[in-house]
Amino acid sequence: MARKVGSGRLDTVTAAVEVLEGRSTRRGPARILPFLGPAFVASVAYIDPGNFATNIQGGAEFGYLLLWVILASNLTAMLVQALSAKLGIATGRNLAELCRDQFSRPVVWAMWVISELVAMATDLAEFLGAALGFYLLLRIPLMPAALLTGIVTLAILALERRGFRAIEAVITAFVGVVALCYVIETVLDRPDWLSVARHAVVPGFAGTESVLLAAGILGATVMPHAVFLHSALTQRRIVPRDGAQARRIFRFEVIDVVIAMGLAGLVNGAMLIMAASTFYARGLTEIASIEEAYRTLTPLLGRASSVVFAISLLASGLSSSTVGTMAGQVIMQGFLHRQIPIWLRRVVTMAPAIVVIAMGLDPTRTLVISQVILSFGLPFALVPLVLFTSRRDLMGGLVNGTGTTVLTGALVALIIALNLFLLYRIAAGG
Repeated sequence: MARKVGSGRLDTVTAAVEVLEGRSTRRGPARILPFLGPAFVASVAYIDPGNFATNIQGGAEFGYLLLWVILASNLTAMLVQALSAKLGIATGRNLAELCRDQFSRPVVWAMWVISELVAMATDLAEFLGAALGFYLLLRIPLMPAALLTGIVTLAILALERRGFRAIEAVITAFVGVVALCYVIETVLDRPDWLSVARHAVVPGFAGTESVLLAAGILGATVMPHAVFLHSALTQRRIVPRDGAQARRIFRFEVIDVVIAMGLAGLVNGAMLIMAASTFYARGLTEIASIEEAYRTLTPLLGRASSVVFAISLLASGLSSSTVGTMAGQVIMQGFLHRQIPIWLRRVVTMAPAIVVIAMGLDPTRTLVISQVILSFGLPFALVPLVLFTSRRDLMGGLVNGTGTTVLTGALVALIIALNLFLLYRIAAGG
């Protein structure tokens, strides 16, 4: 078995090196295949159950109004994940490790605590989503569904022992399932495409609740733990021999990011479009939970639509919960140079979701609030990312251009400003 595992990983690395050195017999898209994978793993964070909660509420309550937020968030995600991948390629270290090396100990400890809290909020959304998927499909109580989720995600995490290709293949398959489900949903709900096109590019809000949901969509789309994880996925996957190879690897990784994040963006858009064209268009603006959406889809679009919805939720929850646990390991290892057994991390991060279920709290509202928490945690990942990728002593030939640094810095400032505005409006009660 060990030989098979090693040979599988070696085959991918060998094929990549042959492409880099011009010795490959691969032609066309086949040349890209050895480099694809990291962005697909990271992209799972962008189509997790938190997206279901925020997009369904946003579409049901405001129609297509917030589609532009999804488009803007997805373009931001592409830029951010490309920078994270570039950091790992150029330095051979991940973002958390560089924070530990570059910042003072008190700052490192504070960042670790914040990152762990954000990771817990992330896992809460993902774990609850998978449990809801089992609950809706199998008609079992939420508590057994949560325990089943823990068992299945542990089984998926065990694939890491077989090498990075095995886990990448499983996660990519889950992404494909979610995408296929939303192709079916979009065909069934027959949206108003002219309105879709207009609201995708014309910004607008409709009160504090729409700002809250916009911040939730942003938090659910640009994910702090995915920023940390992506740099770890590329740091030792294919090691460049010189600056020229590093630049070629990064170009292939940009393709990986565009394909994976583009697919995730389409899925996010389809979620909101489904809610807008199915619920909002029929005056059902009070659809406030994933369970209500599931139950309401059957009389509106037929039994098949609700089953497809539940399958997509389950695939999203299982894959994103797995990736969230991987990210938690990266965060602890990077900031503290310590690790705990992955099964223990899985058990510990299950705890908040189990508490939410045991207390009978509304899972969907909990998911939305968790995404707002993620939005507030974003600057603690994005500010160091911009700082490090703009330093030539760290990045060498892959250092950011001035335009990239200015653009990314402006986006980070906008995210911080949105969060401060949201906090002010909530505190003011309006």
